[in-house]
Amino acid sequence: MKKAAYAFLLLFAATIFMTSCREKKTPGEKIEDGVEEVGDGIEDAVN
Repeated sequence: MKKAAYAFLLLFAATIFMTSCREKKTPGEKIEDGVEEVGDGIEDAVN
């Protein structure tokens, strides 16, 4: 029973750690990324 509790606790801690390390983008960075993706799509369509 202890092993199951430790495994659950480890998975929970790993989940919290991974979600807290995400890169947060500002709205300006999101817009810039979207514009770049559209530009790449246009270039691909032309070629």
